[in-house]
Amino acid sequence: MPHYICLTCGVQYAESSQPPEHCLICEDDRQYIGWNGQQWTTLSELQQKYANRFMPIEPGLNAFKTTPDFAIGQRAHVIQTPHGNVLWETVSLIDEATIKTLRDSGGIQAIAISHPHFYDSMVEWSHALGGVPIYLHRSNQPWVMRPDPVIHYWDGDTFAINPDVTIIRCGGHFPGSSVLYWNANGGVLLTGDTIYVVQDRRYVSFMYSYPNLIPLPPSDVRSIVASLEPFEFDRLYGSWIDRFVASDAKAAVKRSADRYIAHITE
Repeated sequence: MPHYICLTCGVQYAESSQPPEHCLICEDDRQYIGWNGQQWTTLSELQQKYANRFMPIEPGLNAFKTTPDFAIGQRAHVIQTPHGNVLWETVSLIDEATIKTLRDSGGIQAIAISHPHFYDSMVEWSHALGGVPIYLHRSNQPWVMRPDPVIHYWDGDTFAINPDVTIIRCGGHFPGSSVLYWNANGGVLLTGDTIYVVQDRRYVSFMYSYPNLIPLPPSDVRSIVASLEPFEFDRLYGSWIDRFVASDAKAAVKRSADRYIAHITE
């Protein structure tokens, strides 16, 4: 039986003979149902229409995304470390060309994902890469639409995948919304949309729902900033092309939080 994929959010569901009646991810206030109603596709259908494109970000860090754009259009990042490579986020489309590229560049030790909007075909990715563990924060477990033994839930505020890569729970967007810290060359933070780089790339912002423009309360924004305090980072990369802070990123997060809180509490 197929594992149906929501056409709007790109999340893959447990196998079923018929498409699910509802996408629980899209029916939540943080997402939305497509304007044409609930629609589904499958991985085999995606493979006929789409491909993944790789792009270098900086030494030791690469990304890939699906073209043309599918669902919410995010990209995945590959962090190369002496202790093994880590895949941060996944996309809905998985194909042999992408898997070959990942294997040829050293394989993948682990997968980590920031929040439920990026869960897409994560289990499919793990299986294709040899059953590597997927690390998700336990508080986001109710949003896993395709349970599988390869998923490992972690608790608390941080989880070290290896000596160079740590997942940090920031909360806010979802209770378990997380970012990835890479301890290399001044420090790098990969943020999903927990911390979102805005058009003025000197700043970031924070939202409960981006498509529905529902803000976070100041207490959540302060908590996000506090969760990052122990970590030094110079660059910050979001999960969309051109969404990055090129330098002094930790200070950018702090001044962005101050600006956000000042506006929302006036």
